[in-house]
Amino acid sequence: MSIALPRAGLIGERLAGSALLIAFAFLFMFFALSAPAFLTAGNLRNILVNNVAILGIVAIGMTFVVKSGGIDLSTGVAVDAASFGFAFALSAAVAAPFAISLGLAAAVLVGIANVLLIAKLRLNPFLATLALLFIGQSAQRLLTGGGSPIYLGNRSYAETLGAIGRSDVLGIPTPVIVLVLVAAGAWVILHRGRLGREISAIGAAPDAAHYSGISTAFVLARVWLIAALLSGIAGILLTATVRSYIPISGNGYLLDAIGAAFIGTTLRRDGRPSVHGTLIGVLLLGMVRNGLLLIGWNFYWQQVGIGALVFAVLALSYGLRREGLHR
Repeated sequence: MSIALPRAGLIGERLAGSALLIAFAFLFMFFALSAPAFLTAGNLRNILVNNVAILGIVAIGMTFVVKSGGIDLSTGVAVDAASFGFAFALSAAVAAPFAISLGLAAAVLVGIANVLLIAKLRLNPFLATLALLFIGQSAQRLLTGGGSPIYLGNRSYAETLGAIGRSDVLGIPTPVIVLVLVAAGAWVILHRGRLGREISAIGAAPDAAHYSGISTAFVLARVWLIAALLSGIAGILLTATVRSYIPISGNGYLLDAIGAAFIGTTLRRDGRPSVHGTLIGVLLLGMVRNGLLLIGWNFYWQQVGIGALVFAVLALSYGLRREGLHR
């Protein structure tokens, strides 16, 4: 009897940790059988380029923030700031490297604002980023005369935009390569580096981290700057892919990035976010969004499906983990 109790708990723990992978495998099989076009090479490439690459980069930035104990509602503003800066510079005939730098700098400005509000003034991250979300959306409408897009249809931009958003290297789409590089760098920082350990300590017990000698303000400053920079990279890729800047389009990644980061927490026993967990969450959301479209669900029902999926994965994982602990 004394052996059965921990064994049951261990089984529940392992099942809880596998809930995300089980859901992924089940839905992959479901869409493969329900939609003949789902498994075609063109559609799988479409999922990776249009549903996974840009969202994955934004979600990894969100993973840094969530791991530090915060939440970032301004990530869409940083995406839009980079997109606007990049598109505006290209339309003004600025050379591509400087246009990219301007776009990234615009995104980092959002990060600097978060650093001042959260790391320096110690405002609640939810409230601080919510304020930036409102300001950012209004600023975009003011700058674009109510929300007019900047189209980059001129042929002089085609080569630059194509090289960033629609090119391949050894058959692998460039946005996917960027995602892999970002994920590898983020994994090293978060899971193997000193900064990652300090971020984990602050996210788990901020007061204890402070009294143990960790400079919480300095660590949080780097977290918010990294998140903004990653959103900026996503904004550049977004502009190159759609060949335009569309005001407030970055907010389309906000909820999915939060959802992917929290879905990824189910992989770990401690319920903390991780880069690999977030990536699986992004793949799951991208696959479901594409699959629901292929079987005929419109945008609004896709949102219902995504919400139900997030709830189901989290409920299944935490339910199994709790059941295991109580046995």
